[in-house]
Amino acid sequence: MPELPEVETVCSGLRQLLKGCRLDRLELRRSDLRYPFPVMMAERLHGAVLQEITRRAKYILIHTDTGYSWIIHLGMSGRIHQLEGGEPCGKHDHVVLHLDDGRRIAYNDTRRFGFMDLVPTQMLTDNVHLKHLGFEPFEKTLTPEILVKLFSGRTSPVKTALLDQRFIVGLGNIYVCEVLWRCEIHPFTPVNQITLTQWQQLLPEIQKTLQEAIESGGSTLRDYRQVSGELGYFQHGFFVYDREAGACQRPQCGGTIERMQQSGRSTFYCPKCQRRK
Repeated sequence: MPELPEVETVCSGLRQLLKGCRLDRLELRRSDLRYPFPVMMAERLHGAVLQEITRRAKYILIHTDTGYSWIIHLGMSGRIHQLEGGEPCGKHDHVVLHLDDGRRIAYNDTRRFGFMDLVPTQMLTDNVHLKHLGFEPFEKTLTPEILVKLFSGRTSPVKTALLDQRFIVGLGNIYVCEVLWRCEIHPFTPVNQITLTQWQQLLPEIQKTLQEAIESGGSTLRDYRQVSGELGYFQHGFFVYDREAGACQRPQCGGTIERMQQSGRSTFYCPKCQRRK
């Protein structure tokens, strides 16, 4: 599933393609994705000017001049691309935006785990998909001290806690594995045992890792592509993720990367430099 860097990269591409454009027609080429499309979504977006494209957690938000905001979640395999000239729609191009300048932008989703919603902009914070979301990682009000308080009553492993979107949003399996390795923290460490000093290291490392991934266009492991069609490149800089049996890249460590199952997901870590304290 695309994580924060991938979604932010898609939003950046969409701003270049869509900001300020008028939607002449929205073509729904099936009745649903993971869920049915909102009632009369195409009709309510007809003629709308696409004013701003923002991100909340792993959601793309397209704000329009009609007072509605269009929520898009890419699921596992969703991607957005421009159809060139008379290029026909592909088998998995399920939603097509026909712009008033003649361009066509398609939402493609092979597995159909993505979904869309359309809500009044003034009610966004109360939307079922958004209302329980936690802090954005780059939010200025998020501090190490707040993180200590946030997780003080939680005994779940730090890896599991960082994946919980109710606390910090946008982090997925890839980037949590990378951050914990960078900070030499064992993934099974109870989150309420992470000290203020460790959070003072963890939070900047979370931000740094995500920013590096955004600048690299995200990570392409399977389906993800940028709006331009380019792949992401951050996977070439992974230290631990998907590097089972490889040598730990920390200088003088000498350990070997291992993989274990944690909350139904693969966790990659170095048992030597990420020892449990």
